[in-house]
Amino acid sequence: MGTASKSTKFYLALVFIILYTPILYLIFYSFNSAGNMNNFESFTWEHYAAVFSDTRLLMILINTVIVALLSALISTIIGVFGSIGIVYMRNKSIRNAVLSLNNVLIVSPDVVIGASFLILFTMIGVKLGFASVLISHIAFSIPIVVLMVLPKLQEMNSSLIDAAADLGATKREILTRVIIPFIKPGIFAGFFMALTYSLDDFAVTFFVTGNGFSTLSVEIYSMARAGITLTINALSGIIFIVTLLLVVGYYFISQRGKNPVGMGVRK
Repeated sequence: MGTASKSTKFYLALVFIILYTPILYLIFYSFNSAGNMNNFESFTWEHYAAVFSDTRLLMILINTVIVALLSALISTIIGVFGSIGIVYMRNKSIRNAVLSLNNVLIVSPDVVIGASFLILFTMIGVKLGFASVLISHIAFSIPIVVLMVLPKLQEMNSSLIDAAADLGATKREILTRVIIPFIKPGIFAGFFMALTYSLDDFAVTFFVTGNGFSTLSVEIYSMARAGITLTINALSGIIFIVTLLLVVGYYFISQRGKNPVGMGVRK
């Protein structure tokens, strides 16, 4: 068992090194005053200052955050009610079919989803821009929220709902005072996952964005095509740090959900 444990730890360490080395390499050279990624001359904040002094880039950052927050919020609301509807479906065949359709959206290539939305918006006459990006992000975020909330609903003991009903609680009170508090960790998990996916998404956004509206992922791609500059490194570093903070925030919230105040063991 000791050898297997060491092999597993070595494999995980190797995977993390492969994944994070390029990111750390980008961030390291974002502080290079030489302006290239060949020789590190001296430490500087000028590339980060260039990011925050670029008005257009700041507007794109604001666009990205607004789309991410709105899509995460709306998709979380829809996903929570969708999950509740799926769990309480009486017809098992229909429930399995809906779950399969939900999972298909998760595993489908982003290019296929983006192209499909582009064709749909073109057909119905929706102008490509903020609305098209927001709708697309909501659509691909809903299955993620459903996937996060469903396990918590399935863990829930149905006797809690029966007890609340026997005590005279209305359906609304059962939802707000029994179901929602119980699945709150799943709701937060779905929200943060949807927020992260929206912030990082490129493929779908690339298809549905239009002139005059862009997000950071699309802008970084456009800047990289024009030529690699350390401003891209700085921007990528900022996105990585923000995403990391979201993940850490979700971790602490989930831990608080597992260990609620007042649930400690009394001596």
